[in-house]
Amino acid sequence: MTRKPPESGSRCGLQWAAACLTAALASLAGCSSATPDANPQASTPQNVTLTAAQQKSIHLLTVAPATYRTSITTTAVVDFDHDRSTPVLAPFSGPVTRVMVTLGDHVAAGQALAMVSSPDFTTAVGTYRKALITASAADAVAANDRFLYAHQAISQRENADARAAAVGADADRTAGLQGLIALHVDPKTIAALRAGKPLALEEGVIRSPIAGTVVAKSIGPGQTLAAGTSPCFTIADTSRMWVLAQVFGAEIGQVHVGDDATVDTGDGSVPLPGKVANVGPVVDPQTRSVTARVQVDNPQGALKQQMFAQVHIQSRQPFQGLLLPVSAVLRNDENLPFVYVVAADGSYARRPVTLGARVDDRYVIPQGLRPGDKVVVDGSIFLQFIETQ
Repeated sequence: MTRKPPESGSRCGLQWAAACLTAALASLAGCSSATPDANPQASTPQNVTLTAAQQKSIHLLTVAPATYRTSITTTAVVDFDHDRSTPVLAPFSGPVTRVMVTLGDHVAAGQALAMVSSPDFTTAVGTYRKALITASAADAVAANDRFLYAHQAISQRENADARAAAVGADADRTAGLQGLIALHVDPKTIAALRAGKPLALEEGVIRSPIAGTVVAKSIGPGQTLAAGTSPCFTIADTSRMWVLAQVFGAEIGQVHVGDDATVDTGDGSVPLPGKVANVGPVVDPQTRSVTARVQVDNPQGALKQQMFAQVHIQSRQPFQGLLLPVSAVLRNDENLPFVYVVAADGSYARRPVTLGARVDDRYVIPQGLRPGDKVVVDGSIFLQFIETQ
């Protein structure tokens, strides 16, 4: 029996119409949900197949283990070799009477740098002269008493006293000599004092402790010096310099003592060879870097203190690994590296890889490839273009 709809305009008629509309919408929704989505794997990269003509646009490399050496390039600052440079402090007090060198002068070890009218020097000379005379007299008395004691002319106690006096006088003479040496008195002056000759000029002389170049001068005539504290000069042997390279992050483990280095000052001159002599044991808290000290021969004086330079350091320790040209590596939408590898069916498949150290124009590939894999090294961008069409 067919049910008739209620008359139009009645309350029951309106309820019946709403029920029909609800049923119709539910039916449409059911049909829509049953419709399958577009291909869910449309965004997944698919292998690329090339025609014979397209194959000519790419080049392959069969991956095989290779020996390589890591290298880094970083910035550096030039400094003096601290083992071959030294500050010269005033060995005695007094006013400077004459300065005998200027900046840039080459000096020999022991060469006079300045003259000082010093009471310290005068006192030291007088002490040594007195010690020489006293020791000479005491030695003569001791020798005479030794002879007399041997012939039983004096007692054993008198002989012992003479010997003790001679030993004490000799010690004072040695101490006086060491005092002169500490004041940088030259051997000729000491020999003249021993011979009893008068000194032509009783002034203290500041002498260079090493051979090198005068790279700093801090005194002038009339300036009063304080013994042991007043800086006078800095002498440095500039024939060998230190280049202090800054090494950061993972590169710290790639630098070792003995590694070869090349220093380029950027002024168009020929880069200078050197060797890593030390790798710092601590990280600089300001730069978060470690200092690698490179020793460089500098016979022509091309390197100057505080000069900036670029340093290329190559490890002497060989490594084994898989290497790919930089041109073979591409990046996906997430900036992750990948390469194209020939699949078993002859197509070209994406293969994610991990990049290690860069060696010239190649990357070390720690993960993602195996020996024997054929990788596209030229034409990768062409494959990526085809894949995304």
